[in-house]
Amino acid sequence: MTVPKSAGSRFRQALQAERPLQIVGTINAYCSLMAQQAGYRAIYLSGAGVANASFGVPDLGITTANDVAIDIERITAATEVPLLVDADTGWGHAFSIARTVRTFTRAGACGIHMEDQESAKRCGHRPNKAIVETNEMVDRLRTAVDARTDDAFFVMARTDALASEGLEATLERCHRYVEAGADGIFAEAVTEPEQYRRFCEALDVPVLANMTEFGKSPLLTVDELGELGVAMVLYPLSAFRAMNLAAEHVYNTIRRSRTQQPVVDQMQTRERLYEVLDYHRYEQQIDELLNLKRAES
Repeated sequence: MTVPKSAGSRFRQALQAERPLQIVGTINAYCSLMAQQAGYRAIYLSGAGVANASFGVPDLGITTANDVAIDIERITAATEVPLLVDADTGWGHAFSIARTVRTFTRAGACGIHMEDQESAKRCGHRPNKAIVETNEMVDRLRTAVDARTDDAFFVMARTDALASEGLEATLERCHRYVEAGADGIFAEAVTEPEQYRRFCEALDVPVLANMTEFGKSPLLTVDELGELGVAMVLYPLSAFRAMNLAAEHVYNTIRRSRTQQPVVDQMQTRERLYEVLDYHRYEQQIDELLNLKRAES
């Protein structure tokens, strides 16, 4: 009997198979199915996505680890594509961080990234971010690494220090993070392409570039980032932003036009929904069960 690979192992395999590895944000289980059918080898659950989409609040450390775990379970139940998860600052001291790692692993996540902001965190592309001392972040990472129940579970360090401390000091931090056991570095709010090259040349672990829209980082192509040495390219909320704009348009059109007819051609069809969900297979199973019951009665 073949033992299925852990989510962490599947993620590391994807990282070797595709360079740079495209990781696309999926805010719910249905989005994960569409991403899987589009051919992505890894997907992502954003902390902002959980806060914004599941709770209707800003990404300011308002949601909890348990809130995120619920969305992890729903997504990983729908797809085998490895799910990388935003763990914010770890939600507390060492015991809390360890519990987060174990909880997310049980929920099906392949790994996390944890950031070096203070607990009262802000969006990575907003001003006035407060960064903890390097030693505090090192302790967070050591705790997360030690808490792993699966050696392949990917623990990534996100650094938000670039905006306030500059490149050289941030690289010094990242060296300490790698020494503490970080499997990768998430360089947040990079403003110049060549800074990615500096991160990649200075560090001997994979580096992630966050291609979030409307932020501080230029939106580079996979090929451009690959030439700079980047190993992972993240699109955390791209589909979510597009979905929001489409939903706003549909809501406003129906309210104004008093019918949905002007926007029907912009909707995913019922048949396409059924294809993504494999609806007809489920329906066939129901029919077979009903026919079996009729035959037995």
